[in-house]
Amino acid sequence: MELFGTSIESIYLTILIISGAVTILYILFGDVLEGIAEATGFLNPTLSLAFITFASATGYLFELLTSFNHYLTLFLSIILAIILDVLLNVFVLIPLSTAEESLAYSENSLRGRVGKVIIPIPIDGFGEVIIQSSSGTIAKSAKCFENKGIAEGQKVLVIDVQDGVLLVLPYDQVEQYLL
Repeated sequence: MELFGTSIESIYLTILIISGAVTILYILFGDVLEGIAEATGFLNPTLSLAFITFASATGYLFELLTSFNHYLTLFLSIILAIILDVLLNVFVLIPLSTAEESLAYSENSLRGRVGKVIIPIPIDGFGEVIIQSSSGTIAKSAKCFENKGIAEGQKVLVIDVQDGVLLVLPYDQVEQYLL
């Protein structure tokens, strides 16, 4: 069968190549299209591109490998694309969207952690502490719990967090508070 003077296989293949190229561009510049998806509320660019890619790929393969009627091929490709799109959404996209970020932390989870001073904390002033863990590194502003100075490179214990600022004590002075 020919459509507009071109074989239907060529049309499926051309759509497949174009949708593949647009998908690669979407991977690189996807943040712009995510704004469009949020504005419309129903049009998800990932699912739309996947649908077009699945439909054109299955249509091309059916036309190439089977002797089905062209209308049956189109119908089957659309049905398979819908099924694959639903599976992609349910088993990949929804779990990814609800997954926690690996570096996510709460201020309460920082209490009791040991860090290192990277910018000295002056008396009644602010410095910076870095806390390392297996999931990443967190740098936060800090001040001394006792309003004393703490030198750079010294280990500290996070006692509390107030307004995003760590209240710390030098690690070697923690023993006197435990007694």
